[in-house]
Amino acid sequence: MAKTYFPNSEKTIRVVASEPHPTGTKYKISMGIEIWGGDTGHEVIKIQMEYNDVVSGRRSPSYPIGTDDYKRVMEAVNSLS
Repeated sequence: MAKTYFPNSEKTIRVVASEPHPTGTKYKISMGIEIWGGDTGHEVIKIQMEYNDVVSGRRSPSYPIGTDDYKRVMEAVNSLS
């Protein structure tokens, strides 16, 4: 599969995920260029799940109820935009 997302390393923040996520889980919040079709790239903010410093490309972010994960991730998003 061809790479479609190119994050800007200077516009990347990692937020530690709360339990019950496994130890070492983080939310990776980044600005970058994503190719949606054709040759045109679009500037986007992307939130990805990271397990032991490896991005899980097929898992959508999930925020456990009763934690402040969503709030902390949205604060990171706001600081990038």
